[in-house]
Amino acid sequence: MRPGSSPSGTLFDVAAKQRELEAITARMAEPGFWDNADAAQQTVQELKRLKAVVEPLDDLSGRVDSARDIRGMLAEDNDAAMRAELDDEIVRIARDIDDVERITMLSREHDSSNCYFAIQAGTGGADAQDWAEMMMRMYLRFFERSGFDVEQLSMRDGEEAGIQSATFFVQGPFAYGLLSCEMGVHRMERISPFNAQGKRQTSFASVDVQPEIDEIDIDIDWDKDIREDTYRAGGAGGQHVNKTSSAVRLTYLPLNVVVQCQNERSQHKNRAQAQKMLKAKLYNIEQAKRDAELAKAYGEKGQIGWGYRIRTYTLQPYRLVKDERTGHKDSDVDAVLDGELSGFIDAMLRKRAGQQK
Repeated sequence: MRPGSSPSGTLFDVAAKQRELEAITARMAEPGFWDNADAAQQTVQELKRLKAVVEPLDDLSGRVDSARDIRGMLAEDNDAAMRAELDDEIVRIARDIDDVERITMLSREHDSSNCYFAIQAGTGGADAQDWAEMMMRMYLRFFERSGFDVEQLSMRDGEEAGIQSATFFVQGPFAYGLLSCEMGVHRMERISPFNAQGKRQTSFASVDVQPEIDEIDIDIDWDKDIREDTYRAGGAGGQHVNKTSSAVRLTYLPLNVVVQCQNERSQHKNRAQAQKMLKAKLYNIEQAKRDAELAKAYGEKGQIGWGYRIRTYTLQPYRLVKDERTGHKDSDVDAVLDGELSGFIDAMLRKRAGQQK
């Protein structure tokens, strides 16, 4: 893709988005903008999303023009240092074009939304729970590298090690579009640190992702279809332990879909957040009926199907991470576990883009 081009069917009606950006900036400068904190925060998120599209294109366009000017100068004066700097800049421009191209592939309905991101340990006791915690660290590093804002909504510690589950609210440009590529079952093969005989162990943990949607028209009979449980929220080492049962767990009985929230000390706030999460999850399940890729991920009861393995992380007898959907591989396992996931996400986005043509 050429910097500044406007591929048909993508997000890049640059002039329109520039006008939106200017309108939002003007609205934020008006008196009383911050009087409604929730509405103001939504506007700020929209501003970030638009800037994530417009600013990289503006920057690339200017840098390409400068590179052309330098190349013209080198035709008359073959300065070695200037040529070396031009070569380095061309490499940087190519890398940044890849980043912009990634955004062009995020054109589904809710790709630009914030999202709820959940990790769940599979069967396998301490090994699976330890793997779930390793995955949590991997994604937190990826969130940090991506500039996302992250809020922990719930956490259940493992019985011996690691975690049973964790849920986060992730805010940032195209958070859902990018992280939806990670939805499914992740498999780890390694020498178990919990096995006295040092045997190789296969462990599983799943990732589920739902977009944040302000208004979702989901028909729920809250009295008949929902079971609500409250409990005391607490973390490892006794941190953030409430004296009251403020944490809320909601179960949608027809599909046995469960969500929970414990980050607030107010039961009322946790209930409201859990209701939003449940609506988003049920919306995703409804979408799965019309989306072949989502349908593979969700089982009959609306949970991530354990047969839907998307990626294998092998530490023994060799070191390799392989995505089962795209075939993308990376032998630098340590970098991947430290949050270097861009190659896997890009490969999945390209596959989706090819399927949509």
